[in-house]
Amino acid sequence: MLSLEDARRIIAAACRAAAERQWNVVVAVVDDGGHLIALERMDGTQKGSVRVAEQKARTAILFKRPTKVFEEAVVQGRPNLMTLPDVICLEGGVPLVRDGAYVGAIGVSGLKSFEDGVVAAAGVGALTA
Repeated sequence: MLSLEDARRIIAAACRAAAERQWNVVVAVVDDGGHLIALERMDGTQKGSVRVAEQKARTAILFKRPTKVFEEAVVQGRPNLMTLPDVICLEGGVPLVRDGAYVGAIGVSGLKSFEDGVVAAAGVGALTA
């Protein structure tokens, strides 16, 4: 199970990593069913990134893989993946795993997708620390 305290710690770590780079992002954390636990939009981040961050997290947990996998597959010639329900094909969504169990996911939006991935990785690190 992923607690609200876990989600807040994950978001704080991700936001610290973004702030250190002077990046503005939205960070969403969802539970193992893809339901939002917590979300933070840093000042100056476009409002559209709220929904994108949440969808990245949802995709990551529902398919139990980072959203980067879908982005890479589309780039390599599989655009049909963009038609899957509840899938966003942009890096920045990563499943959260504790003791071998999928407990939720983080989604980050607001930057180039690889930068969103950097921030998401910082959030993941807070769960495993």
